[in-house]
Amino acid sequence: MSRAMRSYTLRCAILALAAVACLSAQRGGNSGGNSSGSTSSGGNSGGAPAGAGTSQPAQTPQAPSQPSAPAIQMPVFISGRVMMDDGSPPPDSVGIQRMCSMTTRTVAFTNSKGDFSFQWGSGQPAGMIPDASEVGTFSGQRNLDPANTSGARGGDLSAYGVSNMLGCELTANAPGFRSDRFDLGNHRASDNPDIGVIVLHRLANVEGTSVSATSFNAPKDARKAWEKGVQLLHKSKSAESEKELRKAVDIYPKYAAAWVDLGRARLQQKSMEPARAAFLKAIEADGKLVEPYVALGEMALGEQNWTDAAKYLDRALQLDPVDYPKLWFAGAVADYNVRNYEGAEKKARAAAKINQPNRDVHASQLLGLILLNKRDYAGADDALREYMKLSPDAKDLREVKAQLSEIEGHLHADYP
Repeated sequence: MSRAMRSYTLRCAILALAAVACLSAQRGGNSGGNSSGSTSSGGNSGGAPAGAGTSQPAQTPQAPSQPSAPAIQMPVFISGRVMMDDGSPPPDSVGIQRMCSMTTRTVAFTNSKGDFSFQWGSGQPAGMIPDASEVGTFSGQRNLDPANTSGARGGDLSAYGVSNMLGCELTANAPGFRSDRFDLGNHRASDNPDIGVIVLHRLANVEGTSVSATSFNAPKDARKAWEKGVQLLHKSKSAESEKELRKAVDIYPKYAAAWVDLGRARLQQKSMEPARAAFLKAIEADGKLVEPYVALGEMALGEQNWTDAAKYLDRALQLDPVDYPKLWFAGAVADYNVRNYEGAEKKARAAAKINQPNRDVHASQLLGLILLNKRDYAGADDALREYMKLSPDAKDLREVKAQLSEIEGHLHADYP
């Protein structure tokens, strides 16, 4: 393999580390937060001072201008309930997401009865952790909160109590399920805050789930401890959360959802091995739960443990090939590094077909390298040129052009 190809192999490892750093933010670091800026208006001293010794008559002092009264912004409260399609509440906490244009924001979580509530415009509470499948978390994109962007579409509240929610919808985020969508476009501050029920429908082509069946059998005390632990986790109070979640799994050792959240609480505290042990316990309790495989895969990527990364990410994608689009590229990188070129090619092709904003343009670059290793020079040429088209300002274009020159030499040799 040429020097250019070998250097790109190292680049793939670096890309994987960057990807997992962003994916880790889904539960601990990239909470999105709110940067509420305030605009201060400087005071102007209106009139010019009268010149000393002039013969001009004294000016009658003017009453100072009164600042205009600020528009009264009426808060908009929204509440509702999430139910499974059989009429039961979800046994695990479900994230409520507000989607405006291309921006997705987790704004609340359901309680044990499936109820939720939040205030529009308050943004994402400090410390709230985005879901793994939330748009932008894996790719490291920082989602702007349209409700805090004055004058933007889907943004401010008017003085008449009408919320500008055009183009915005509310959904329940539970990977493995399709959620009903509630259109917020016509919702007003004076309307009944209760929007009703959002129903979750099981996806037929998804084997895995984000809602563990073990949660239905959790004793009351275990469920109460889990719910308190989740509330603390959403506030990034990981040490207090760990105590409650530990209590939940002590009462009910098969509580898969509590094991997952215990792993997340430990990750927030950088307790890597205890976190790994908790995620493995979750898999032991419920092998169809997707989240622990995702978490273990991201941890292995960060450690450059390609064998474990490939194993766990592959299983996550087998269980749910729909709700975690960014895993396709990460899985392709892991497969490539364990020399599973067939699996890497399959995942890289899938990653290259994903639409924005979930597509990683480096999928085309990785696909080109894989095809070059297979001596499919025409395919490699197409893939690398696609990468250059998608990333015209990429810093590694010189290297890619060197790869294309190498490929061109092979093509001329094959077709003189």
